[in-house]
Amino acid sequence: MPHEPMNADLHCHSTVSDGLLSPADVARRAHANGVDLLALTDHDEVGGIDEAQAVAAELGLGFVPGVEISVSFAGETIHIVGLGIDHRHPELVAGLRQVREGRDARAARIGEELARVGIRGALEGARGFAGNPALVSRAHFARFLVTSGVMPDVKTVFDHYLVRGKPGFVEHEWAQLEEAVGWIRAAGGIAVVAHPARYRLSTADMKRLFDRFQAAGGEAVEVVSGAHTPEEAARFASEARRRGLLASRASDFHGEKESAVDLGRCNPLPPDLTPVWSRLLQ
Repeated sequence: MPHEPMNADLHCHSTVSDGLLSPADVARRAHANGVDLLALTDHDEVGGIDEAQAVAAELGLGFVPGVEISVSFAGETIHIVGLGIDHRHPELVAGLRQVREGRDARAARIGEELARVGIRGALEGARGFAGNPALVSRAHFARFLVTSGVMPDVKTVFDHYLVRGKPGFVEHEWAQLEEAVGWIRAAGGIAVVAHPARYRLSTADMKRLFDRFQAAGGEAVEVVSGAHTPEEAARFASEARRRGLLASRASDFHGEKESAVDLGRCNPLPPDLTPVWSRLLQ
């Protein structure tokens, strides 16, 4: 059924994880860009939701509490977004704490691996870029390496140091898919496969991902994403139709100089898909 146009942006990040703006400033930028409905979805962390929600309320901006959970699947890191969550739910809070503890260990190992190739002090340097000292990510290492003059930009750092097969890549076991979906559902939220075109999965593994996701109670997919080309959006629009999934729209905004798409500036969803916000706004 065709839906009313809504400028919904349901996946973005703040300094509580690896974004460049505070939660309050994310809400302000979204409002200034004409966003109608915003979800803040920091990586494995819900500590910015209250701040963003308070500013959104002051501005009259629709707001959805969210999170992006790191999942290990078929040798890839997959991201599952939770929308409309109770961010204080004990099961979700405990699960996210467990995932963040794994992040700390990974950050220390990345620092060690970079030191082996002559880049010293990377962990301390990355911590200097982390707004939340409890969550040091690859993006923080990348920003440190750019500032240090090792590489010209964040994407180049990832390509040369931080992806599989490169000197700073560290294998890590995140949450299981069923765990992440379970935490989101326990907290009253809707689970969404984030930016699926980014994952280097075979056709068979992609089918298995969606089969297991739906079997666990997952209900939606990011069709339009700042990480998707129009052709990729069309591919996952077809997947949503075939599987009866709700469709999400999101910039995956991290910061003005690091993101392909600004808050609220994604393409619209195909009009025949059922948008995930039709459930969030009930």
